[in-house]
Amino acid sequence: MPDEEWERFLRDAAAGTADAPREPSAWVRSERQRLREEPAGAQVRRPHPPARPGRKRGWYAVGLLASVALLAVALDPGRVVGWFDGGPAGTPLAAESERPSQAPPAESDQRPTPDDPFRGSPAARWSDGAAGITVPEARATGWMDRAQVARALGRTRDFLAAASLDPEVLRGGRPGKATALISPHQKDVQSYLRAAFRAPSAQDDPLLLFSRFDPSHTRLVGDVVKTRGRLTYREGERGALQVAGDVTYVYPVAPAAGGDEVVRTIVRREVVLNWDDPSKVITEPGTFSLVSYKVDMTNGGCGAPTGYLTPPFGTEQAARSDGPEVDPYDRSTSIRGGGAASDEGCATATRS
Repeated sequence: MPDEEWERFLRDAAAGTADAPREPSAWVRSERQRLREEPAGAQVRRPHPPARPGRKRGWYAVGLLASVALLAVALDPGRVVGWFDGGPAGTPLAAESERPSQAPPAESDQRPTPDDPFRGSPAARWSDGAAGITVPEARATGWMDRAQVARALGRTRDFLAAASLDPEVLRGGRPGKATALISPHQKDVQSYLRAAFRAPSAQDDPLLLFSRFDPSHTRLVGDVVKTRGRLTYREGERGALQVAGDVTYVYPVAPAAGGDEVVRTIVRREVVLNWDDPSKVITEPGTFSLVSYKVDMTNGGCGAPTGYLTPPFGTEQAARSDGPEVDPYDRSTSIRGGGAASDEGCATATRS
């Protein structure tokens, strides 16, 4: 509408002509008052009409986002895969409450570095240290009430941490804190422990229970060990509380001599132990009896047992075994066999 017609309409409405609205709105009444007070010929300001919806603009935004997504896939496909695995890459995984149904998805093929030792590994989203070992809610089981079960579960996790995460043990020390939790009345286990540290062998290998590196050969990269696993429990023989632990540990290591090379040693252990009823089994307070223990290792050495994990560096990594291929991050099935090297020989890891 031209300005002249709009101004005339307002003045007619203010004058009360026959064509004016019979029940003018509050806005029209305010305009009448303003026109009475302002001089003739004053400029009339009209409200701006609302902008029309910009449909094409929305399609441009969608196209831009699609282009960014395609570029991200091209530059780092593994990271994009993480977006569909329970959250974006870098987001910590939820605690493992039950056995997973499949192995974690493939990551981008990126080598670890001293500044980013878990680069290109599913363990990048795992928890640090003992925080990655899920402890279930306690309930009265066997001879123990709820509070006793909770303490036993906590001590079981303490044992796993002392055996596989203690910095002194990882640097080749003796696992005194861990062995102190094992019943001294379990003669066969005590015999194994003495032989394992005195003269390691395939039957008496300390690596079945403990993670140790020879400091003259290997150094740890950083202070973080990534873990993922859980504890479960039930009533065992003679009313014992039987606790099972299934945990995978990922250790970033490098040659002791120095350099930028980083290798990940991956160890998975399944340990079953009993917190026995002292009225039925001779034991010591605060100790448990070992029932079984198994281990799987990747980049931990495949020669004669030395009592230490011996990751391969440099040209040693090129040597492949003739054993079966395994995915060290696949926790969907139980460990086969019971030793560091099965009867089939050392397996070939599909990734590390």
